[in-house]
Parts: sequence; C-alpha cells; structure tokens
Amino acid sequence: MNRRAVLQRLIIAASFAVPLVVAVFWAHDRLGIGKPAPDYVAHVTLPDGSQLVGLPPIQGIADASRPLVVIDAGHGGHDPGASGPNGEKEKTVTLALARAVRDALVADGRVRVALTRDSDRFLVLEERAGIARRLGADLFVSIHADAAENQDAGGATIYTLSDRGSDAIADQVAARENRVDRVNGVELGGRSDAVSSILVDLSQREMRGRSQALSDLILREGKSRVAFHANPQRQAAFVVLKSLDVPSVLLEAGYISNNGDVRDMTDTQWRTRFAAALAQAIQIAMARQETSAATP
Repeated sequence: MNRRAVLQRLIIAASFAVPLVVAVFWAHDRLGIGKPAPDYVAHVTLPDGSQLVGLPPIQGIADASRPLVVIDAGHGGHDPGASGPNGEKEKTVTLALARAVRDALVADGRVRVALTRDSDRFLVLEERAGIARRLGADLFVSIHADAAENQDAGGATIYTLSDRGSDAIADQVAARENRVDRVNGVELGGRSDAVSSILVDLSQREMRGRSQALSDLILREGKSRVAFHANPQRQAAFVVLKSLDVPSVLLEAGYISNNGDVRDMTDTQWRTRFAAALAQAIQIAMARQETSAATP
C-alpha cells in the first residue's frame, strides 16, 4: 500500500474518532457518564393531596356563631406566580393583600377570619378550598395578581366559577392558575369522591348564585377606591372555586405586569383602600346571608 493510500485511511479514521472523543467528553461532563456515583441520594417529596394540611388559626371575634371568612393568598413556596417588571413576585404581593384584608375584617369585629397561608408556603389548589370547607367557612376569597403580555392591560377582575369561561381570556387565566398543581405532567391534587350528580348540580347552582352576588358587591363597593378592568366580572373553571358548599370568588387585584398596577399593589395606602372595599363587600354579603338564613 502506497503512502497516499495510508494517509487517506488515517484521515477517514480520524473523521470518525474526533466526534467520538468529543461525545465522550461531553457525556462525562454534562451527563455524568463515567463519573463515580455520589455517596448520597437527594429525595424530594411532592404533595399529592392525600395528606390533609394543618388548619390555620381563626382570628377575630371569639364567637363561634359569627360568620367565618377564609382569605386565600395565591401561589407561594416554590410557585412564585407571575413576575412584575422589576422582579416583583405575585406570591409576595398576594400575601400582603390577604393580610391587609384580614386586618380590616378583624378590626371591624363582625366576622371571623382565617388565611390559607400566612407565610411563604406552597399549597395544592384543592387544599386551599379544602381548608375553607374543613373550617366550615361561610365565604372563600382567593386573591391573585394577573399578568399579560400587553403591559397596558390593567385593573382588577372578579372571577366566579363556570365550567366554560365567559371569554377566551378567562379560559387562559384559569388554565394558567390551574397548572400550578401539575409538576412534570403529574397531578398533585387529590380526586374527589363520586357523588350524586343531581345533588352536585343543585349545590353548585346555589353556590354560584351566592358567589355572583359577592362579585356584584365587590364591584359596587370597590369601584370608588379601586380601578377595575374594562370587563371586570368574568367566569372561568378555577379549581379553587369548585366548592359545593362555600360561596367563592377569585379576585385578580390588578396586573402585576402593569407598572401602575404593581406600584399600587405594593403601596401600603392603596392596599388599605383595597382591603377596606373588599372587607365592606364581604360584611354586606355575610349580613345578607344571615338575614336569609333567619327568614322562614
């Protein structure tokens, strides 16, 4: 074999060998192939909804006969929610708003209050409404902060439950919020027991009527103190609103993606006005419910 033929074979062999060597080094560095196994194993336990979380303390007047309102601060823990233009986290904004509403209700002294979370912790969506149900709550309000690609979108929006959203935007918001219970395609929430469809339908109709009445009150009491979205009342299939025995609303206090809204939501004085409006709506709703229960 002449020198030229040998050189050609060497070039061909090198063309296969070089990528192989590169691949080996990449696999060793990035994938850990060929590296010794670590002498430890990290285990991460995800909540699956099968274990009941501890119930929060009930605050306010020490009278078990008074109505109980559960305020839910959206997101928390490893789920930060949406982000603002300057790195604001929805989970932090919603907790501050929930605390402000609790303080306003406790100061008035007519209802009892519990927060689903009073710290930076994660709760499965079904656990949030489950806390209200287990406490025997008379009302459930979940507070969030919306987000949109259009930074001009702004204002508060009140959502009540519907199997089908009132519009495409409502469906998108519900889908985004409901996704927090899914990690790598695995559902974290538990599954409800099968119940009679007739009883479910009747109960849902009653709860939806009460929830809509609360939505109307929030809009009425808040419009002089809080800026609302051009379409302020919507319906969507939020998991946290699917309670059969507790009137529930989800309130997007504003758009965290909007500079003006996020400035408001992180301002103490604005939060006080927001809390006062929401507390007033809640107290009226509870008074109406008591009157209705007392009427033969």
